[in-house]
Amino acid sequence: MEIACLDLEGVLVPEIWINVAERTGIEELRLTTRDMPDYDELMKRRLGVLESHGLGLPDIQKVIATMAPLEGARDFLAWLREHFQVIILSDTFYDFAAPLMRQLDWPTLFCHALEIEANGRIANYRLRQPDQKREAVRAFHGLRFRVIAAGDSYNDTTMLAEADAGILFRPPDNVIQEFPRFPVTTTYDELRAAFREASSRTL
Repeated sequence: MEIACLDLEGVLVPEIWINVAERTGIEELRLTTRDMPDYDELMKRRLGVLESHGLGLPDIQKVIATMAPLEGARDFLAWLREHFQVIILSDTFYDFAAPLMRQLDWPTLFCHALEIEANGRIANYRLRQPDQKREAVRAFHGLRFRVIAAGDSYNDTTMLAEADAGILFRPPDNVIQEFPRFPVTTTYDELRAAFREASSRTL
């Protein structure tokens, strides 16, 4: 049996923080894991920016409520679920993801949690575990599953390396250059084909 592990932002839905940056005009929030490999440094920077601008969870949720999956994502995910067990492994937060998961028909999501104060201020964040995407793939291997994984950013590369096959989807040039071992796809048709090819190799 095979499990397909997908990143969320950049693969199935737009980047949440980029949308927040565009809505608020705060350019510092445009940085994502496509730009910075150190997730802890990135999140501390984000929380500092939110604090300095007096923004909290309700402000971010208002932006997320206006977002939709990427064009073609729902059909791709429906196809994938017909052929694989599917797990979304994301470094987003349950406090953010629900409206987007609803639009994707509630796939299984492993991600992190925020510490929210009564006034909506985001006080901190709690990782489910360090390097949780790679650790999840390791756990699936321990359960005797084969894993094919797809992502787009620095924080996906350990997951892709741990999987039986790893695929990049619409990655930035810097990730392509630093991780040439992973095949690159730019459309959902190409991603389907890459999953089919990887599945044939892992059987």
